[in-house]
Amino acid sequence: MNIKIAPSILASDFSRVGEEVKRLETSGADYVHCDVMDGNFVPPITFGAQMVKAIRPHTRLPLDCHLMVLHPETHVEDFAAAGADIITVHVEACDIPALFRQISSFGVKKSAVINPETPAEVLFPAVDEGADMLLLMSVHPGWGGQKFIAETLAKIEAVRNYCVKAGVPELDIEVDGGITEENVGDVISAGANVIVAGSTVFKAKNMAETIARLRG
Repeated sequence: MNIKIAPSILASDFSRVGEEVKRLETSGADYVHCDVMDGNFVPPITFGAQMVKAIRPHTRLPLDCHLMVLHPETHVEDFAAAGADIITVHVEACDIPALFRQISSFGVKKSAVINPETPAEVLFPAVDEGADMLLLMSVHPGWGGQKFIAETLAKIEAVRNYCVKAGVPELDIEVDGGITEENVGDVISAGANVIVAGSTVFKAKNMAETIARLRG
């Protein structure tokens, strides 16, 4: 399975974010993961579609936009216009079939995500609705630097097994939170193939070497 690395710009230097995304591209990253938080669905506020629009000219990498927001349906059009390639919405915050139709109408790939306390089975309908990717949070959304929640491994396995049964065995499964060089092997072995890493990548002495090791 093709392993993809999606560093989160939440861990980047916001004073030079254009340079940071260029550095990701030259270091071998596959996606730029954009953690969007509205201060409601999760307490912190990060950035909105304007940030995505600002970084779009600085990289050819797909922009993987994770909307940790209430009422994501009111923001999809703005993120699509800003240059998002993938829009991920929380099953806890929306009606997935309706949001998927909306996202697809703008020619953007669609993804669904669950929080750590949400059972893996809640993601299964998104597979049946034609998801382009699925995301499992392996920390509680809102803050970087948290430790990986080990119970996520069984959930990854359950989702991958469902994808196999549903006839989409190669569907991208992304995992976000607390992933390091030490535990990434377990995450991939469980069935994930898209790895979100923030601090691990941006605080690395050699970003390219770290991305290569995360990919395995």
